[in-house]
Amino acid sequence: MAQAFVGFIIGSALALAMVWGAAALWYRLPGSPLMRRFAVAGWGLAGLVLVTLGVQGLWLAHGVQLVLMMVLLIWWFQLKPAHDRPWSGDVAYLATGEVRHDRLCLHHVRDFDWRTRDEATEQWQPRSYDLDRLDSVDMIVSSWGRPGVAHVMISFGFEAERFVLFSVEVRRLKGERFSEIGGFFRQYELAIVATEERDAVGLRAKVRRERISLFRLNMPRHAIRSLLLAYVEEANALAESPRFYNTVSANCTTLIIDMARSIGARLPFDYRWLVTDRLPSYAFKVGGLWPGYSLSELEARGRIDPQARAAHRASDFSQRIRRGVPGWESLEASALAEGKQR
Repeated sequence: MAQAFVGFIIGSALALAMVWGAAALWYRLPGSPLMRRFAVAGWGLAGLVLVTLGVQGLWLAHGVQLVLMMVLLIWWFQLKPAHDRPWSGDVAYLATGEVRHDRLCLHHVRDFDWRTRDEATEQWQPRSYDLDRLDSVDMIVSSWGRPGVAHVMISFGFEAERFVLFSVEVRRLKGERFSEIGGFFRQYELAIVATEERDAVGLRAKVRRERISLFRLNMPRHAIRSLLLAYVEEANALAESPRFYNTVSANCTTLIIDMARSIGARLPFDYRWLVTDRLPSYAFKVGGLWPGYSLSELEARGRIDPQARAAHRASDFSQRIRRGVPGWESLEASALAEGKQR
């Protein structure tokens, strides 16, 4: 009885490993889709036969499965991320930068004028920012109706006049679509992109019609500066040594958490790190959102996609999307004053 139970456990574990192997072959085996179908079908047939024989007590079948998995894992761990691939235009350049005499110089800041999801007037520009004027940081959360899933971006402000947004993204090839499942199987490289807000927020609001919320974070100026420089350091390291994107362990949320921890933030693990559309409630729990408001008030007043669609490519896009958002009352007062003068 004990031997049968051990055999069942081993067989079940190997069966799951064979299923993982089939997915790994489908998402990462080079060649045409037809070739991948044949490879996955062959692997699946071999796995089915070997699992069946193993359940019937033929231990040699388990041994053959182990050999197959070892060969697959040798191939798997030889897969390396790269920078020299035909990237989609929106991730053609990674963010890189350096500090010169209290000025942050970013080499490639994206400022695309998006017409459709895949078409835009492309523009990459160097930008320089006065770190002495850095005084705000916002978390921008974009969701598209898929439960538990959202994209999280961080934007840094310089006395409410200039903003630069950092987005941790999948580095897709030209014409490639994103798959959450493929993100578990080293299908994509990781990218940190610096953009103008009217690019990244405008794309998601006006073109993709996503729901977007903005939350001003409650951080002292020295911590904001440390977080921005941590972003630049991480971006420079990524540009030097490519990494694979992972849907769970290396994505738009986990990298933010890692960088915040690197500057001393005490952030206990929480399931909401993985359920990314719940990240605002986690930030509220640890005292990271703007004080004086309930979470429901912050979520209701932080909804900015209608303003973003109306502002589109306006020169004051960043100021207009913040009007009415908690923590940005000064912009709202300024807008009212302008209206009275007119």
